[in-house]
Amino acid sequence: MSRDMLSQEEIDALLRANNLSDEEEEQAGGNEEALLTPFEEDALGEIGNISFGSAATALSTLLNQKVDITTPTVTMIKRSELQEEFPQPNVAVHVEYTDGFQGINLLVIHMADAAVIADLMMGGLGKPESTDLSEFHISAVQEAMNQMMGSAATSMSTIFNKLVNISPPGIDIMDLQSGAGTENLPEEEDLVRISFRLKVGEQGELIDSTIMQLLPVSFAKQMIDMLMGTSSAESSQNEVAASQTIEAPVAPPQPAPASAAPVQPSPAAAVQPGAGQAAYPGQAQPPYPGQPMDGFYQQAPGYPPYPYPPYPPYPGQSPVHMPQQLGGLGTPAQPANVQPAQFAQFEAGRMTAEPQNLNLLLDIPLQVTVELGRTRKLIKEILELSAGSIIQLDKLAGEPVDILVNNKLIAKGEVVVIDENFGVRVTDIISQWDRVQKLQ
Repeated sequence: MSRDMLSQEEIDALLRANNLSDEEEEQAGGNEEALLTPFEEDALGEIGNISFGSAATALSTLLNQKVDITTPTVTMIKRSELQEEFPQPNVAVHVEYTDGFQGINLLVIHMADAAVIADLMMGGLGKPESTDLSEFHISAVQEAMNQMMGSAATSMSTIFNKLVNISPPGIDIMDLQSGAGTENLPEEEDLVRISFRLKVGEQGELIDSTIMQLLPVSFAKQMIDMLMGTSSAESSQNEVAASQTIEAPVAPPQPAPASAAPVQPSPAAAVQPGAGQAAYPGQAQPPYPGQPMDGFYQQAPGYPPYPYPPYPPYPGQSPVHMPQQLGGLGTPAQPANVQPAQFAQFEAGRMTAEPQNLNLLLDIPLQVTVELGRTRKLIKEILELSAGSIIQLDKLAGEPVDILVNNKLIAKGEVVVIDENFGVRVTDIISQWDRVQKLQ
């Protein structure tokens, strides 16, 4: 009976074990709540900072206004809390990644900000009378988001060193109070919220608001793992290469015993360059091709003369006849027939690039300029210009005009009129070789 009873020490040990298990469960529950570490939040913020910095440049080009997107703030939010976060209708842009990543993220913009963007894209001053968006306004905002997210995807390709493509973004009017426009919300309960401050205008007078990006935690983890995994893989490869270099021993040369009689070169030694280098350590090294021949036959004291095999001649050059040593005496070498070097001419060829790398550059906007002509004037003549003055250019009537891309001449053409607008018809493409020659 006494054997089945527990002692006081055993009871205390069981109680301590129970308390420890409760503490471990509480710690595990706390770790589950912290879905992202501070390091992971910083990594997501840096990814968003770089990608949306490029998106700001694209939006600035579309709106012809100064656009600033500041450093983002990364926080966690529950899907059930979105209704409190967005009590008013907002514009929701959903983007699906097709290459590089698998997932959908959501970009939320205030209705008033979307109305300003649409008004600027349609030629307005950025001061719409109403925040209600028509079909034309929604299409304009969708095109702006398409350009922004396309530039962001291009920047992500650079960050992750892989091709990242997206499908054309879709746009909805998200009203969480009525449940409209929530079809493309991420289904996960825990979401990553990345907030950016958006300013449009010289002083932010047109838009000074926030835009939010909502990501599923799995998608955010996917980006972080890929970013960190690339760095760790590269470092491990470097460590393996360094260890292999250290472990590889270097075999010291084994000197051969010196013979009393002069050694005559054998046919095999004449065929294999460098065969005599290991025979006499301390002997002068043979000169490299192109070095002067002086001192080529210098010997170390106490060693018999031994000739090195000649190097093979260069293409188009006569072989150099080495003197035959007879009893330590040699005849002077015959002069070499040296001819001037000939270099191949670089001709215009087809410059090719890998389609994978070319696709990363297709969305970059370039400035195209058609130049009618140029001239030079004195400061006095510039100051004397008035309405009705005529400036004579260096182009003749009917001569093709210059077509420049980013101030680089690429083609020539002739001026035409298209629907009451001036245009240019390309008549000649400047060859790639001519373009390279003009680069300074």
